[in-house]
Amino acid sequence: MTIKITLFITLILYAAIISQSLFYILAMSKVMKNMQVTTYIETRKLLDKHLQVSLRVVYYGSLIVSIALTALCLVNSSVLLFTCSIIALVCLVADLVLIVKGNMPLNKVFNSWTTTSYPSDWQQYRSKWFSFFHIRQLANMIGFLSLLTGVVFGK
Repeated sequence: MTIKITLFITLILYAAIISQSLFYILAMSKVMKNMQVTTYIETRKLLDKHLQVSLRVVYYGSLIVSIALTALCLVNSSVLLFTCSIIALVCLVADLVLIVKGNMPLNKVFNSWTTTSYPSDWQQYRSKWFSFFHIRQLANMIGFLSLLTGVVFGK
């Protein structure tokens, strides 16, 4: 029963992570790429301000339960579920590394700008942010689909 509860919590937290990617795929990427610089700066600052705490909780919680799930799967489940939990954990760690090394430093740069003071090549910063984010999207989608595969096909 412990493994099922841990798997359930892991799926919920991973779903929260992937929801951000899905939102960007469905609309937000196109919207952000078509914004004028002042709107982009204001939007980035608001997003960062409101997402920093909630996403930190989701990511740390997901990392903790993903580690627990992998440990539980090592001794209590099928090879497929164990393998899928490892893949999901590796993808989550990759996502976190990309956040810390790529997106967060760029977010700090964006947050230092004002609507009257920003670099002329601001679009290159935005493109670089999206490059990191697209890799993150791929990683967290692979991780989430791996977990779902383990749930559906693992016994």
